[in-house]
Amino acid sequence: MGKLGWSSEGLKEKSKVKEIEVMHNLVHCRAGAINGTQVKSSPYRDFLPKASRNAHRHFIQLICYNNTGLMNLQGFYKRTPDYLQIREWKRIGCFPVPMVHSTFLIDLRKEASNNLAFYPPHQDYTWTFDDIIVFAFSSRQAGIQMYLCNKEHYGYLPIPLKPHQTLQEDIENLIHVQIEAMSDLGEKWIFMINLKRRKDRRDRMLRTLYEQEIEVKIVEAVDGKALNTSQLKAWNIEMLPGYRDPYSSRPLTRGEIGCFLSHFSVWKEVIDRELEKTLVIEDDVRFEHQFKKKLMKLMDDIDKAQLDWELIYIGRKRMQVKEPEKAVPNVINLVEADYSYWTLGYAISLEGAQKLVGADPFGKMLPVDEFLPIMYNKHPVAEYKEYYEPRDLKAFSAEPLLIYPTHYTGQPGYLSDTETSTIWDNETVATDWDRTHSWKSRKQGNIHSNAKNTEALPPPTSLDTVPSREEL
Repeated sequence: MGKLGWSSEGLKEKSKVKEIEVMHNLVHCRAGAINGTQVKSSPYRDFLPKASRNAHRHFIQLICYNNTGLMNLQGFYKRTPDYLQIREWKRIGCFPVPMVHSTFLIDLRKEASNNLAFYPPHQDYTWTFDDIIVFAFSSRQAGIQMYLCNKEHYGYLPIPLKPHQTLQEDIENLIHVQIEAMSDLGEKWIFMINLKRRKDRRDRMLRTLYEQEIEVKIVEAVDGKALNTSQLKAWNIEMLPGYRDPYSSRPLTRGEIGCFLSHFSVWKEVIDRELEKTLVIEDDVRFEHQFKKKLMKLMDDIDKAQLDWELIYIGRKRMQVKEPEKAVPNVINLVEADYSYWTLGYAISLEGAQKLVGADPFGKMLPVDEFLPIMYNKHPVAEYKEYYEPRDLKAFSAEPLLIYPTHYTGQPGYLSDTETSTIWDNETVATDWDRTHSWKSRKQGNIHSNAKNTEALPPPTSLDTVPSREEL
């Protein structure tokens, strides 16, 4: 007995039938969407695949990567020389096209839009039963010109599955889209600062980031132990007059200078490459559960609120604990940053980087985590602030935080590259206060209930009061 169901011809036939079924379902779904909008008299209708990652808060026209060209006698798309020019943003603008793919916006205020339809096809339609071609024919018959606009980068679309592909491949495609959205986030880059000699940290972080599908650019940190007096003089580096570590009363260390220069190099690259938004992380952090999801949600909420920001801590040690920090209106899980330690991780805008570099800190240097609070005018030592004008950096912090240190002072495995080096102006004087004097690197102390940032948190739900299985 022949096994036609498992023959190559049989599989092709099954695949073709399945493809037709999927197309019929898609056309009917889109027809229902446009008909429902016309009944409700909405001014606009956007068609966005559910799995798309919309990276721009002003979705006005359509996502890039649509087809630009001509249609042949069967209605199929035929590329023209303009296709790659527009797709690769070598030509910017709005261009008339015969059809668009996946995502578009319809102006329902125009009377002609009433004649647009996915189903049933126009009475004169004889081409292949395909949602894109059916709609393009409908648009042509209604006298409506389609346009593609690539003036903005609106987001990402997963690649549609081919008939022979599996659901697992669809999931992998979706993960890839999320990676792209995370690593770019609307012209946003992710930098990880790492000392070349700290391969263990680099390997651990890359593995951790890999598991979260996060791509980073590794920035080779400036090694304070390798700095010499001649280099400091060549760069005109001087310690801020009167600076002393708040716990040990020691002056600036070369390790702290190296840390500052490492972050400074990132700020310079942000400016040189005109990166609108950038995420910076150090190599000794641990991520909170669902880090990527929470960060993307926070940044989306910030975009929707059109918040004017220049620095956002995602990891820090909060030093002002007498009263709560001010919650940001219309953005849950965000506060205006008060005096803070650590530069574990933060988002920075192009304008923020310009302010930090423009402060010309080399001739009045102090640790980078003391410098940042000065720049947003929250440092408690007035004498330090006098050296920097203006101090108007717009700084915020995630609440709760999204990353924390892997180790704290006194814990096994703790090691500070900033404190175990030498005094900034005397390489013969070693520093090694981290194990006994480094209160700065100790874990965040308990914050009194009256000082907690509760106003920045979402209201509790009934589920919050139900103990989880692990708590029973």
